[in-house]
Amino acid sequence: MAGGALPPVSRRRQLQGQSGWAGLVHNKRVFAIAVFASLGGLLYGYNQGVFSGVLGMESFDNRMGDAVSNATTKGWLVSILELGAWFGVLCTGYLADKLSRKYTILLAVIVFCIGVVVQSAAFKPSSIYGGRFVTGLGVGSLSMAVPLYNAELAPPEVRGSLVALQQLAITFGIMVSFWIDYGTNYIGGTGATQSEAAWRIPIALQLVPALILGAGVLFMPFSPRWLVNQGREDEALAVLSRARLQPPDSDLVQIEFLEIKAQYLFEKETAALKYPQYQDGSFMSGFKLGFYDYLSLLTSRTLLYRTVVGSLTMFFQQWTGVNAILYYAPAIFQSLGLTGSTISLLATGVVGIVMFLATIPAVIWVDKAGRKPILVSGAFIMAGHTGPCAWIVVAEIWPLSIRGKGVSIAASSNWVTPTMMKNLGFGTFVFFGVFSFLGGLFVLFMVPETKGLTLEEMDEAFGSVGLAVADARRQEAINKSIGLSAYDVDDGHEKRDVDDSDIKEEA
Repeated sequence: MAGGALPPVSRRRQLQGQSGWAGLVHNKRVFAIAVFASLGGLLYGYNQGVFSGVLGMESFDNRMGDAVSNATTKGWLVSILELGAWFGVLCTGYLADKLSRKYTILLAVIVFCIGVVVQSAAFKPSSIYGGRFVTGLGVGSLSMAVPLYNAELAPPEVRGSLVALQQLAITFGIMVSFWIDYGTNYIGGTGATQSEAAWRIPIALQLVPALILGAGVLFMPFSPRWLVNQGREDEALAVLSRARLQPPDSDLVQIEFLEIKAQYLFEKETAALKYPQYQDGSFMSGFKLGFYDYLSLLTSRTLLYRTVVGSLTMFFQQWTGVNAILYYAPAIFQSLGLTGSTISLLATGVVGIVMFLATIPAVIWVDKAGRKPILVSGAFIMAGHTGPCAWIVVAEIWPLSIRGKGVSIAASSNWVTPTMMKNLGFGTFVFFGVFSFLGGLFVLFMVPETKGLTLEEMDEAFGSVGLAVADARRQEAINKSIGLSAYDVDDGHEKRDVDDSDIKEEA
């Protein structure tokens, strides 16, 4: 169910603030909330990075035996987390809409902690397999829920930067995990004398930021867009007022609130017209409406375009090979002649620092330069990987009514990852290089630029402004009924009346 077109020119555009670092400082409350929520990204990154070092520790090899020495089972020790994350992110779409973005983050943290405890206390490979799968469920859920939450709380001029904080936190977690592995590698000595604490401690340390996030999320606000979708409009207005540091009756807060409400009312009315038989509020009707929401991602022409853009953007981001580097970095450096686990872990730590530093410019400039230039340059030159902008695009392109479901489907392609290091050798990196180039071409020609747009204006970016006449008139009526049209201003743009030439086919 695509959202309706908002007034083409509005006073909100005049009130929109600065982007970049100045915009983040101006929106200090939202900035602080997004930084804290991005602890979920730190967990994601730390978990990705820490296991690469653990795999190379002799005490871990001795404890797990053939599970580590055999290439196939070693690959499964790594990829079982990806499988759990894929399943977790698919489930999160429903949970984020049903429970709220906030409580979905809390649930994901609880699941994550269970998996970490199982791994930390593991004495057999089966415990590592099970623990990593459960941890993956939490990681996958966090990887989707955190950018979704940040996107819905952020003002449009800094939304890219705030969502990209998730990726900065991921690279920070990776960097920290690499150096913790390097430090704990010395516990009990090296080689045969190494203590099992060398690998149990870095795994268990994940619980610290997880518990902080789990406790702190209880004090964070609900997403204002989720609140509107639940009919809790007074709460949504209060959240927006506090987040924007403006009184509830200010133009800035009122316009954003009315834009969100207008899209919600349009989508609710559209659902009632398309599925009148499922409007009784029963569990079964709600289930069927949810099913048709998922189905609309493939059957609606405008939503299918967004599904393709979101899924392939994440797919190409993953197939740049960044996860292969993260999981097998010590082994890669050993194959290049850096012998000894200590030297390879040191080199891996340097990689972590480079990745973290390379992400910072994208966070600061993504709302000034735009999503496409950073995505394309990242794919073509690989100065840093394209993660920040990929997650931004996936989090912001969906209509309110299906945003959770849309993000979950698109983000799931991030967890479809190959295990080819042993089989292809150098050819693996040639393969990844080809996909990086193809990903750059895809973004260049297929992905629209979304910087500066509100979440409610994404229809314009995706070419679905030309609604059928009846839909456009319904949208205009809704805008007038709630007072949104009163904020239209004339700055030289011509506002056309709706006529038959505007009719476009809508699935």
